[in-house]
Amino acid sequence: MEKIEYPYIRKSAFSGVMDKNLKKLEQRLGVSLSVRGESLIIDGPEDKETFAKYYFEKIKELEDKGHSLKEDDFHVVLDLLEEGLGHRLEDYFSSEPLSLSRKTVTPKSYNQQEYINAIKNYDLVFGIGPAGTGKTYLAMAMALSFLQNKLVNRIILTRPAVEAGEKLGFLPGDIAQKINPYLRPLYDALFDLARLEQANRLIESSIIEIAPLAYMRGRTLNSAFIILDEAQNTTKEQMKMILTRTGFDSKMVVTADITQIDLPHPEKSGVLHAIKILSKIKEIAFVHFNEKDVVRHSMVQKIIKAYQKAENKHRNK
Repeated sequence: MEKIEYPYIRKSAFSGVMDKNLKKLEQRLGVSLSVRGESLIIDGPEDKETFAKYYFEKIKELEDKGHSLKEDDFHVVLDLLEEGLGHRLEDYFSSEPLSLSRKTVTPKSYNQQEYINAIKNYDLVFGIGPAGTGKTYLAMAMALSFLQNKLVNRIILTRPAVEAGEKLGFLPGDIAQKINPYLRPLYDALFDLARLEQANRLIESSIIEIAPLAYMRGRTLNSAFIILDEAQNTTKEQMKMILTRTGFDSKMVVTADITQIDLPHPEKSGVLHAIKILSKIKEIAFVHFNEKDVVRHSMVQKIIKAYQKAENKHRNK
């Protein structure tokens, strides 16, 4: 087919290291892309060429408006255009990064940005989606941001210890040591976002509190940022209990991967029940992630897709 020459946009950001980004976009767009001088050559089926040209026009519009696009941004733009959400591009690129003591955090997808906005604007937010979509990491980043800006006085991290049946007494050590293996992902996010000495100081002073789900009954949590991680492994009773602990000036984020329920009876998952009965309450936000939000190795997206395909095939039998 006839090749299309299109004015080229900043090769350094677009191509990526050793043209890896260029090759990824070729696969996604279904066309051949090559650089010749100051032009980008697009070659492929007519319908694919048309969409690719539309895509690069949007890229150029964003750059002309002063947006400095990073490698990941090219894929976010494509995600939104594929989903018919091109009108939301400006919303995504106008979002402000979270500046924390150790690093600055920016959303890597539109759903991640929606998640951050939901946490800012709602006191209870459910982040539902597969592993690697940033649910826990971004919740921790927002918790540290709220603490840094004195919007809360403490952070409470909790997670159901399914493997131990919430009966932690037989494990050695204090509560923190008993629950530590189950809260490791939260710790990993914390130590990645905050300086080591700062994180340890916050934990030692109980400003960041480890709160096993089994020990949360009867408490009222005021001026706290509460993160319930791996909520798919809560029972209905546990979910009701933790949701009703929220006190004045507090915020709660519930993260869950409903494809990885470890309960003996997965259908009794507290988060599945909560989604069903709370979804119509306008003061509660539900943000759903998918494989396009995965920020780990690109292979993880393919693994998630493969499992989803297998599960859908099984359901349809």
